[in-house]
Amino acid sequence: MLEDRRFSRPRNKLVEHLREKGIKDERVLLAIGKIPRHLLIDSGLHHKAYEDTALPIGMGQTISQPYTVARQTELLEFGKGDRILEIGTGSGYQCMVLCEMGADVYSVERHNELYHRAKKALSEFGYRAMLKAGDGTLGWSTYAPYDGIVVTAGAPVVPQDLIKQLNVGGKLVIPVGDEKKQVMLRIVRVSETEYHQEELDNFKFVPLIGEKGWK
Repeated sequence: MLEDRRFSRPRNKLVEHLREKGIKDERVLLAIGKIPRHLLIDSGLHHKAYEDTALPIGMGQTISQPYTVARQTELLEFGKGDRILEIGTGSGYQCMVLCEMGADVYSVERHNELYHRAKKALSEFGYRAMLKAGDGTLGWSTYAPYDGIVVTAGAPVVPQDLIKQLNVGGKLVIPVGDEKKQVMLRIVRVSETEYHQEELDNFKFVPLIGEKGWK
């Protein structure tokens, strides 16, 4: 894929902005600095592609704010080759960041149209990930356990299916709250029966729809 130089400078400026906002993991910043976010949105929004804001992608969904993607990714604290489950593929942007950083990525999307669109984009950009159309609130038990799980939509509660699909030492990063505001949680599986939970920043996500989410 040829680089469109018109977007190089805005993308570099975005990376510096994220660094100034507190993103410390250079692997995350390097990944975001490589991914052509403008190609994942409508051409009429290309001028906003590298602003730190969420943008519509259809189906009532958005491509997440770059800071949100960077923060959630950083909180996973995963290594190259670790198995990561993403709930809410959407445009594929978060998935690409994870792939760029060397994760073994599995991703679930409930909208068939977005699933097919993301699958096509990932293939075109040379990223390999396992994608599935389905209810992400149930996780993806076939390939469990995971070293990390990231949820890219706001949940009313923490789906227990996701917790059960974590490896010991694995981390679940999920926004939980009402439909207006959520608190980012990081839940670490300490042992087979013990978990440690941290409450972090406030965010606003589209709702997590599914059997164990919003109806």
